[in-house]
Amino acid sequence: MSIKLIENRIIEIRGQKVILDYHLADLYEVDLKILLQAVQRNIDRFPKDFMFKLSLYEFHEIRDSDSEKTWGGRRKPPNAFTEQGIAMLSSVLNSKRAIRMNIEIMRAFVRYRKMLINDPGLLKKLNELEENYASHDKQIQSILRTIRLLLSTDTTGKRLIGFGRNND
Repeated sequence: MSIKLIENRIIEIRGQKVILDYHLADLYEVDLKILLQAVQRNIDRFPKDFMFKLSLYEFHEIRDSDSEKTWGGRRKPPNAFTEQGIAMLSSVLNSKRAIRMNIEIMRAFVRYRKMLINDPGLLKKLNELEENYASHDKQIQSILRTIRLLLSTDTTGKRLIGFGRNND
């Protein structure tokens, strides 16, 4: 299997590079149910920084943007495995295919990281995006504070909307 195919399966969620459980099952050529059972039997090996379940919002965003449309009838959000979680999978799945695939996945993560490090323009653009997002985040927080203030009530149960004089 080509590293390019593996790299295409690496996505960013919550600021982390991850591969989703159904893609890993496909890469390891095991049934998704078997992969999830192996993880559940060894759940103490997968702390939150190794594996986490997507929120419903994240699940719908990814499902709607997925060009492969390989979701079938899945209703529950998938698990996302970080690089460390994928390394831990090699101790849970002991087939020769899983071991070989794990080595290739680790190589893909390393190559992906080198690509980011060696491209200063890309790093600059990422920093700019982060700065832009931070300013939008402050604007959104300000709007939410204003809405909360408008919807708040005083001790008499009256809404504090509009202009008026303080009766203190």
